[in-house]
Amino acid sequence: MTEPAFKAMSMDEYLRTEELSPFKREFVAGFVYPLHAQAGVSQGHSQIGMNIAGSLFREARHQGCRLHMGEMWLQVGNAMFYPDVMLACGDTFQTYFETAPCLLVEVLSPSSASTDRVGKYAMYTGIPTLQTYLIVEQHERRIYAYQREGNEWTLHEVAGEGAIDIPCLGTRLSLSDVYDGVLGD
Repeated sequence: MTEPAFKAMSMDEYLRTEELSPFKREFVAGFVYPLHAQAGVSQGHSQIGMNIAGSLFREARHQGCRLHMGEMWLQVGNAMFYPDVMLACGDTFQTYFETAPCLLVEVLSPSSASTDRVGKYAMYTGIPTLQTYLIVEQHERRIYAYQREGNEWTLHEVAGEGAIDIPCLGTRLSLSDVYDGVLGD
């Protein structure tokens, strides 16, 4: 009898083995998935994430929020993710992960686009504290901003020279800042 291609593991086992893994993996309902099908990310992906975090950093620190870039886990129920950018402003604090972010950002890559648009959207928008989920295009100036309005989520597609409200910081994020040094800017 052959073993199944995928073997479920507990969250404790995932957390124990993730530290030793040669690449980052995300965990969903007992199964691990490599974060990127290929090693590393592109220059554009990295720069966009850095630009977003850099644009929000000063205000986040001023308000006592925690801003993370791709290294901190987000726990959503029985799942662990590494969002490209994550902002948490509440008192909920864990040493190795966040559970109550107000802003999550995923920069699209060919290997992650469908997961970011469908799977993560479904999980992320179930987080009660989340106010904004940004899905950022890497090869064109376009951001899909999902924002909570009461109990509903509204999509605002922003392109060109637009800007996006970041309600949990009371600030705006311009596409000029997001794409600075990327796409020939």
